[in-house]
Amino acid sequence: KPILLNSVEDAEAFISGAEVAVIGFFQQPPSSSLPRTRLRLQNEGSASGFPPARRFWGQGHQGKGLKTACRHATAVFACLQVDNDRRDLDMNDKEVDVEKMTRFVRMNELRLVTEYNPVTAIGVMQSSLQLHLLLITDKMSPKHPERMRKYRAAAELFKGKVLFILLDSNLKSNERVVSFFNLKKSQLPALAIFHAPDEEQDVLTVNEVSVERVEDFCNNFLQ
Repeated sequence: KPILLNSVEDAEAFISGAEVAVIGFFQQPPSSSLPRTRLRLQNEGSASGFPPARRFWGQGHQGKGLKTACRHATAVFACLQVDNDRRDLDMNDKEVDVEKMTRFVRMNELRLVTEYNPVTAIGVMQSSLQLHLLLITDKMSPKHPERMRKYRAAAELFKGKVLFILLDSNLKSNERVVSFFNLKKSQLPALAIFHAPDEEQDVLTVNEVSVERVEDFCNNFLQ
């Protein structure tokens, strides 16, 4: 259920209690569309596989310390704590655009790069993004931080289109995924792209990861 935020302290506690927090700022009285918007968002959350334990909606009235976080007078939705980042969706209309809001949440609930493991596997499979790109690599490699930096930069270019995944080749639980793409450890690192509905796939072995190489690989597959 929505949580009413009456102070900055309330907002901080709300944000810290969830990996993704969505906060709406409304003038008093709130728009007449708010009740149905709230219901629609909660229904979308249940139907779309949003984590059920996540606190989904905070409603903050202006004028009690929270106005400093609101840049516009009507309504602002802030999606917070994704990759330690804050992303805002400014909505200047008096009526809340439910479709726009739902798409914004769906896009921002995902990390730029999701590490695949037994815990995250279900979330990956339930993602609304049906095109998955995997970087299959050794996390213990001294080159790993630089590879991830470039991989994350490429992920920004395909946000909302491709789900970027990191697969650690050192984990025994990931061996089946590596073999699924007909890869051997001697061929790693590699990029593997997978279209879930028809299981179409492509693989590219790479000596080094670059933004341009990842971008070209994704674009060629999309075309």
